[in-house]
Amino acid sequence: MDSAPRLRMGEVASGRSAAIDLYWHRLRGEAEAAMTREPALTSLLVSTILEQPDLATALAGRLGQRLAGDELPPEMIARTVLKVIDAEPAILDAVHADLKAVVERDPASGRLMEPFLFFKGFSAIETHRIAYHLWQAGRRDMALVLQSRSSSVFQTDIHPGATIGQGIFIDHATGVVIGETAEIDDEVSILQDVTLGGTGTHTGKRHPTIRTGVMIGAGAQIFGPVEIGAYSKIAAGSLVTTTVPAHSTAVGTPARIILGDAPANPARNMDQMLTERDYSAFTWVI
Repeated sequence: MDSAPRLRMGEVASGRSAAIDLYWHRLRGEAEAAMTREPALTSLLVSTILEQPDLATALAGRLGQRLAGDELPPEMIARTVLKVIDAEPAILDAVHADLKAVVERDPASGRLMEPFLFFKGFSAIETHRIAYHLWQAGRRDMALVLQSRSSSVFQTDIHPGATIGQGIFIDHATGVVIGETAEIDDEVSILQDVTLGGTGTHTGKRHPTIRTGVMIGAGAQIFGPVEIGAYSKIAAGSLVTTTVPAHSTAVGTPARIILGDAPANPARNMDQMLTERDYSAFTWVI
């Protein structure tokens, strides 16, 4: 019989809250240090971080600032974000995991402040999390407005119906397109100019499913209801139109598969290079 102690749901929630609070205090410390170094940024740092009571409020305010336009003032966006987080507190767990993914996988970012304030990939993902909740709740017009603003401001186009897990890193983000029925598991890394596109005119499942630990290189195009297996790597510029087995690399146009070639966790190590393999042994995808 298993005699190990088990956490109650309240204890799990408490643990998650502690992790989020730890990141919030770290973010505030980074903002205070940055303000000392760059007094000209005092207004930005105070308004977005230092005068905010918690991570949820700060995130709502920052997304409001970045997404605001003639049709949506920042205050309305911020209120919408806070209402969604209040209805679905688990969104903050995803925010925490996404911030963690950036600072662990991007050597150009050693601070939480950088993705939180400046990186459009992070902002695009968090905007999608709000839009997805609205889409599922039947508020599809508001979800589409947020999608439209995110597309214009962050140069990403993520349909609010797409299902996206936690710990997602979208590096550089420009040109990323993710379709309505796409599914992305936890702990996935995606570089710029990637398309997770559909095929056909039917309304069912028509976009890719990306399993955990996958890295998709810059400019890769993946079409149709195919599955990219866990811990696989899609090389930059590849065109993929069928399933890629787990722990494999797909490379080329059309893509060829190197079975069992991917490193242990491509999404985390972000290794863009191919191993020394004989290309004559590749299996064609299409």
